[in-house]
Amino acid sequence: MNEALTYAAAGVDVEAGDRAVELMKAAVAATHGPQVLGGIGGFAGLFDASELVGMRRPLLASSTDGVGTKVAVAQAMDKHDTIGFDLVGMVVDDIVVSGARPLFMTDYIACGKVVPERIAAIVGGIAAACSQAGCALVGGETAEHPGLIGEHEYDLAGAAVGVVEADDLLGPDRVRDGDVVVAMASSGLHSNGYSLVRRVFAAAGWMFERHVPELGRTLGEELLEPTRVYAADVVDLARSLGRGLHAVSHVTGGGLGANLARVLPLGLRATLDRSTWTPAPVFGLVAELGRVPRADLERTLNLGVGMVAVVAADQVDAALTRLAGRGVPSWVLGQVTPDGAGRDRSGPDDVGQGDAGKGEAGQDDVVRGAKGVDGGAVQLVGRHA
Repeated sequence: MNEALTYAAAGVDVEAGDRAVELMKAAVAATHGPQVLGGIGGFAGLFDASELVGMRRPLLASSTDGVGTKVAVAQAMDKHDTIGFDLVGMVVDDIVVSGARPLFMTDYIACGKVVPERIAAIVGGIAAACSQAGCALVGGETAEHPGLIGEHEYDLAGAAVGVVEADDLLGPDRVRDGDVVVAMASSGLHSNGYSLVRRVFAAAGWMFERHVPELGRTLGEELLEPTRVYAADVVDLARSLGRGLHAVSHVTGGGLGANLARVLPLGLRATLDRSTWTPAPVFGLVAELGRVPRADLERTLNLGVGMVAVVAADQVDAALTRLAGRGVPSWVLGQVTPDGAGRDRSGPDDVGQGDAGKGEAGQDDVVRGAKGVDGGAVQLVGRHA
């Protein structure tokens, strides 16, 4: 080869990356408070942690996640201003489960070709969600990978750090017999289970542009509904209830039962009543079109419950009032009781993570532990309203 090659000829446009940074600058800066030092373009984001000095025993909480195959829907519809919102929800809402307040977040976008407006739209969504969560977006990276990722394709991930006083740490150690489980409504599918969801609608021949009367909008608009971000609401609930808030669970992959079981201690069981809520129509469409068994739906999708709080019985009304005041639909989902009776009757009604095909109508489904956590039990009973 006699012809000289440049980085641009190899498919990487440094100038496009610089333009993308200029377009996203204002959105990112809007998430910065006085704790953020410097601006965009540094090798590392700087966050003033002086406030931690006044804490008795500050614990740092960290989390990282992506948005899964929901990006395929955003790419197919060429709509990129909401997928960043999903990213923040998937990351910071894992942090607040421990009672931690998110401090700052970073993002990573890998793409086949940098289109400045597209990158800026993605980051704009991340910044908007960070502002809602009370979290600074202190840095990020956009990487152009020609030949590895398609020109119109991208993927994104993020990581965040939060802090909680050791005495305020939420979790299984605080959960007691008689506690009440409070549900917080999801905004829709959120950002997990899209491999199943996309497969169901593709097999049915439904295009994203299809208007669906049950949804009141197109299928694509429904599938791109942003994930509800609960971080600020949970932080506020923890401050309001104090020791009355015992545990919180983020309902993502694994579904309601498996994720709640992770924050319950051995020996206790949460019995949840399906009749206390009606899942949004999109969940019914997935079930009907794909003939998806209920057990598979419940361990894949949130089915309308995006976050749950385990609270002391005398704090239920206060929790519901606080959440309602912040615009978060919530309701009593169930109660915590000893698990001894459940262990005595294990058998066909007990449904674990590997029991696909069980859990059809009329059976009471029990999940114990998940994702390596040997936690308590969760039993779902009844039928949805």
